[in-house]
Amino acid sequence: MAASSPAGTRDATSAWRKHGQYEYRVLTIDRHTSVPDARRMLTEEAEYGRWELARTRLYMGGERKVWLRRKIIKVTPTL
Repeated sequence: MAASSPAGTRDATSAWRKHGQYEYRVLTIDRHTSVPDARRMLTEEAEYGRWELARTRLYMGGERKVWLRRKIIKVTPTL
């Protein structure tokens, strides 16, 4: 059996497994931004920053919030 962590502390490895290994970025798109401009901006983020679309939300007044996520790649030392 695995040793349990003391009360009040979080085991980092179990937290990663539980919540996934993603980092998130939230973009707010103004209502005055045209759809082609917003699409171009998100496409550039996806291509060059390796972000993927996680969620979008349209608010009253036309403002949009976009959640992007990308996988965290852990590098292990080889030496």
